[in-house]
Amino acid sequence: MTRRLKKPVVYGLYCLGLVMFIGLIYVIELSIPDQKLSSHKDVYVTKNLFDDVIPVIKTEDKLVKPYTKDDVSETKEFYDYKADNAEQEKSIVYYQNTYMQSTGITYSNVDKFDVISVLPGEVEEVKEDELLGKTIKIKHNDNLYSLYECLSTTNVNKGDKVIQGQIIGVSGTSKINNSNNNLYFELILNGNSINPNSYYGKTLKEIQ
Repeated sequence: MTRRLKKPVVYGLYCLGLVMFIGLIYVIELSIPDQKLSSHKDVYVTKNLFDDVIPVIKTEDKLVKPYTKDDVSETKEFYDYKADNAEQEKSIVYYQNTYMQSTGITYSNVDKFDVISVLPGEVEEVKEDELLGKTIKIKHNDNLYSLYECLSTTNVNKGDKVIQGQIIGVSGTSKINNSNNNLYFELILNGNSINPNSYYGKTLKEIQ
């Protein structure tokens, strides 16, 4: 002879099973680590479904110089149309009987030095230029780009995502700059070359 359970008992067992099931799900969720944002020198990154690291440039990011070595010096200045004649003469590049205005800054050192990205961004171009040697172009947003030229080696490829301070290449030489350890650095805002020295330490919001 079978004994049937009363309805209140059945309902109680059902509720107990449901509570245990929800509790099990909660425990499982706690055991799985959250995919939180990680940071690298105040540059935040997130991950997509394929675990590709995507730099997220913030308006608070401050422009840094494209090297970290202390004894790197500036050997050719940016040509400023508003400067006096003496200053403009320091910004003229002479090559094959031709005088050209420097649209960037040339940095030099006795020894080779690492070249870093001045802001987070995406590598738009890596190529070998006839006059300027190996070059890298990085897009930081729709308005701001940085160019790294006269490199001896490059550590990135087109489409790579880079973070601020990441080593992207090593100084080198070119037909224009014959010494062995140079970096020719350009900063382009809204399609125009600007003087990097006027923007180092400024936030992206201030630059734009």
